[in-house]
This record gives sequence, C-alpha cells and structure tokens, in this order.
Amino acid sequence: MSTVEKVNSSEIPTHPHILSHATKVPSLIFLSGQTPVGSDGKVVAGGIQEHTRQCLANLENVLKASGSSWEKVVKVNIYLKNMDDFAAMNAIYEKLLPTPKPSRTCIQAARLPNDVDIEIEAIAAY
Repeated sequence: MSTVEKVNSSEIPTHPHILSHATKVPSLIFLSGQTPVGSDGKVVAGGIQEHTRQCLANLENVLKASGSSWEKVVKVNIYLKNMDDFAAMNAIYEKLLPTPKPSRTCIQAARLPNDVDIEIEAIAAY
C-alpha cells in the first residue's frame, strides 16, 4: 500500500471529484463526515433518530470498504444543527455502537451540507 489510499464505498453516493469516503494512512482511516443521505442520494425521511441511524449506517459501509469496523473506531465527531437533538441522537448512538464507546466530540454547527440536522465523522484503526 502506498502511504495514502483513498477509499469509497459502493453502498453510498459519492462525489469522487470532491472527496473520498475515507483516507487510509498506515494504521489509521479518516472517514469523511456522513449525512443522513440514503443510497438514492436523498435525505432519508424522519427526524434526528432516523437521521442518526442513516449517518451511522453510511459510516459502517465506509468502515467495511476500508477493511475496518465499529470495534476499531477510536474517535467520533458529531455535528448537530440543534443541540436540543442531543438526547434523541445519543439514544440511537448508545444503542448502535459497540462497547466500549470510542472517544467522542459533539458540537452544534451553524449550518450543515444540504441543511441537514446531523453529520458524523470518525477515525478508525485497521
């Protein structure tokens, strides 16, 4: 493997001229932020809980394409449009991520791509 490898998952929409779903360097994978966009390229229906599920599913697809898994995630950054959504988002996060949970940051962002309510990115080992 060269020092830097770009990774894209065929399971989620990509913009190959703009970004890669992930970048692998020796021992680490940096996953681009995922929004609640389904395989059709459209934001999935529902509120923050459904959107959180979709972001995590998208990240899981990228982890698999990168040769990793949630068990190897070491850091997660969550960006919320509204911090009032924290408890509802966290309920899904707690349920879907394995224990022990990775280190995490969660902040309110003024505006996210396509005006979505959440974006999640991660760093994992492989």
